[in-house]
Amino acid sequence: MVKQERAARTRDTLILSAAEVFAGQGFTAASLAVISARAGVSSGALHFHFAGKAALAAAVEESAVRTLQAVTGRAPRAGAGRLQQLIDVTHDLARQLREDAVLRAGFQLSGEAARAPRTDVRAHWRAWVEEAVGRAAARGELRAGVTPAGAVRAVVAATVGFEVLGSRDTVWLSRPVITQFWLLLLPTLAAAALRADLDAAGLPPRL
Repeated sequence: MVKQERAARTRDTLILSAAEVFAGQGFTAASLAVISARAGVSSGALHFHFAGKAALAAAVEESAVRTLQAVTGRAPRAGAGRLQQLIDVTHDLARQLREDAVLRAGFQLSGEAARAPRTDVRAHWRAWVEEAVGRAAARGELRAGVTPAGAVRAVVAATVGFEVLGSRDTVWLSRPVITQFWLLLLPTLAAAALRADLDAAGLPPRL
């Protein structure tokens, strides 16, 4: 049991190390030697757990998706609509991207031209936004004339843009920036009767 726990810790350390290197250097430039050194393990230990760089990248993506699913799995607050849930989740996602190197690397790997992602983290995010906007539309929360497809494109384009810019400057992932985005978007997105009840700054996470 102790040996298994040690192996699991080593694997997790390698995934984190790989994520930090991928996020900083990109997949193509990343070196397995740098990743193993950063993790404090031998090259042999790395290859015991992962066949190569592609396998490491796949593990980072899988871990990132699990984190993303935890973020998007947040239940809406009692009495809050689906647009408010979407606002809250984007704030949670931005915070997690600031703090979690694995999630940042997972998103970044999805945009790498040098390889096809095994698990496309950005596609998972887009799919969740589509579901959230669809639920909002079904509840009459969208402004007349706004199509769900158009709303999804706006939200996904902006949030992925914040993710890309935030990889170099975390100010793009700050609460004020995400709040300003929603303050600008909500008047064109949300039904007039709902607008006054929406909090662009996001409701705090449930404790």
